[in-house]
Amino acid sequence: MHQNPHTKRRTRSLSSALAAVAVVVGLGLGPTPGAHAADNPYERGPAPTNASIEAVRGPYAVSETTVSSLSVTGFGGGTIYYPTSTSDGTFGAIAVSPGYTGTQSSIAWLGPRLASQGFVVFTIDTNTTLDQPDSRGRQLLAALDYLTQRSSVRGRVDATRLGVMGHSMGGGGSLEAAKSRPSLQAAVPLTPWNLDKTWPELRTPTLIVGADGDSIAPVSSHAEPFYENLPSSLDRAYLELNGASHFSPNTSNTTIAKYSISWLKRFIDNDTRYEQFLCPLPRPSLTIEEYRGNCPHTS
Repeated sequence: MHQNPHTKRRTRSLSSALAAVAVVVGLGLGPTPGAHAADNPYERGPAPTNASIEAVRGPYAVSETTVSSLSVTGFGGGTIYYPTSTSDGTFGAIAVSPGYTGTQSSIAWLGPRLASQGFVVFTIDTNTTLDQPDSRGRQLLAALDYLTQRSSVRGRVDATRLGVMGHSMGGGGSLEAAKSRPSLQAAVPLTPWNLDKTWPELRTPTLIVGADGDSIAPVSSHAEPFYENLPSSLDRAYLELNGASHFSPNTSNTTIAKYSISWLKRFIDNDTRYEQFLCPLPRPSLTIEEYRGNCPHTS
């Protein structure tokens, strides 16, 4: 049928209008700033950058509360650091053990640094400063149980999303804790010491941090065999610090913080925004002697 010029113009105008509407509707259905967070209910905080995970403080203001040894059983009390705001809901949590002869003051820097990135962090004292790794592992688990069940901040903690860290014998203790409780989401042993060198039972994603100058727990007889004897199917990594000693984890350390934050975020929060800092594997640098691991991660 023949259309006059006016009808053709109206048809073209109507088609153009409908196309424009379709474009607008299409844009409305596309990703929104909160879409990724909606897909992952555990994600906390803004999108990370190298600067944000290397910063001394992250995006969250931090409060702290002291836990007396007289009010707990199974460990020696400690300090809980937590994001002050409750607007983001609950957070994953980490218990951190000091090493042989050490107190929580030796690992205190990790408390506010990790908490400011969106975690509840419990730096603990052990029952005695001479406790061995297996005891420290049990104490880490007792601390997590206290944190999630009895502490004043238990309402801020997601009890299904927990991890452990520790220095020296506390690092060996974090391996023991992960072996005993496979539901833990992440473990980060720092210059760890343990007489047990094989960990085929572990099911917890584990980042082991060694130091090239460690003369107390040399990487050749501790950190490296620990890593090598984790299941090959496990999400695991080995970070060896360059120009570092056994006691490097006792003072503020950007490299330890950067990769610990990335590991804890990736596996406690399932936050794949942090995968970029772990895969591809970090290259040797002024602060990294060596880095091994499996990529991409599967958990």
